Amino acid sequence: MTISESLLISVFGLAIVFVVLIALCLFIMLQSRIIGAFRLKKKEAPQKKTEQSASVEKKDAAISAGQLKLFDVDEKTAAIIMAIVSHVSKTPLSELQFKSIKALD
Repeated sequence: MTISESLLISVFGLAIVFVVLIALCLFIMLQSRIIGAFRLKKKEAPQKKTEQSASVEKKDAAISAGQLKLFDVDEKTAAIIMAIVSHVSKTPLSELQFKSIKALD
């Protein structure tokens, strides 16, 4: 095999690799656009649901779970603690019942 034949085979092999890579790139771009179109449709549907849940949350805001006893904690700190517990547990404040909050030494 001569040098020119070797170079021709190498160039042909590289061309095949790049054509396949370009085809894969186009395929991935096509898939991402198709999936993106489905995600947009799914995002439109929950928007209606969030409007309904907002009205439900307003109704729940008036619910009281009784008295909260604070021991060596001011009201602002207690509110922050309750918000953190609600956020970490992913539970709305209206569903949580705090009996007491006590400062640790």
